[in-house]
Amino acid sequence: MASEPQTGTIDPREAAHFGAQAADWWDPEGGSAMLHKLGPARLGYIRSAIDRHWGSDPETLRPLAGKRALDIGCGAGLVAEPLARLGADMTAIDAAPENIAVASDHAARMGLTIDYRACGVEALVEAPYDLITSLEVIEHVTDPTLFLSAIARLLKPGGLLILSTPNRTALSRLMIVTLAEGLGRIPKGTHDWSRFITPDELEALLTAQGLDVTDRKGLVADPRYGFVLSDNMELNYIMAVVKSPA
Repeated sequence: MASEPQTGTIDPREAAHFGAQAADWWDPEGGSAMLHKLGPARLGYIRSAIDRHWGSDPETLRPLAGKRALDIGCGAGLVAEPLARLGADMTAIDAAPENIAVASDHAARMGLTIDYRACGVEALVEAPYDLITSLEVIEHVTDPTLFLSAIARLLKPGGLLILSTPNRTALSRLMIVTLAEGLGRIPKGTHDWSRFITPDELEALLTAQGLDVTDRKGLVADPRYGFVLSDNMELNYIMAVVKSPA
C-alpha cells in the first residue's frame, strides 16, 4: 500500500495484508473466494439501486453511461469492472500498489478502460462523482469519520453511494473471524472484529456528513447461491445512501 500521512485513512498493515494477496484476487477458489461468493448479491443490489435512483430501465445494458463512478478499495477490480461495463467513466483506487497492478492488467485484457490509482480516498481532489462504491472497506480504515468525510466531499449533490461491511455481532465474530479465518476460507488476520460497525452506527456517521441512508439490506450465506439479500443484517449488510441535491 502506498504510504500515507498519519492523518490519512490507510492502515499500512492492512495494505500490506491485502497487497500480499494481489495475484490471487481473480481466483474464485483462492483467498478472495468469499468476495466472489458475495459478488452476485452485491452487484444485484447495486444495479437495483442505480435503476431506482436514476429511474433507468432494468433492461438497459449501460445505465451509467455519461456518469462518473468511483470504487474505493477496489482490490483487483471485482466491482470496478462490472461498473465499467454498465457504462461508467470509471475511477478505482486501492491502498496496495500490488492490487492496482493486477487490476490494471486484468482490465486491459478485458478491453476495459478504468483509471486505477494507488492512493487513499483523501488524496482525490477532482470534480464530484455521480456514484461511489466502497464494499468491505470501511472496517479496514484507520478513521471511519475521516473516510466518510472524504466520500461526502467527492460525491456529487444528488449522487448515490453504496457501502457494505460486516456487522459487529456475536454471529459475525463466530462466522467471519473464528470459522472463516480459522478454517482458511479467508486469509488469517484479514479482520479485526472490534473495527466492525453496526448499521445504526454507520447510519449515524453518514448522517453527520450530510448523507441520507435510503435503503439497507442484510447479506446472508445461502448454500445454494453463496450469499443472498435479506432483512437479516446480523452478519453483513449493504446500504444505499444519497447526497441531497444542492
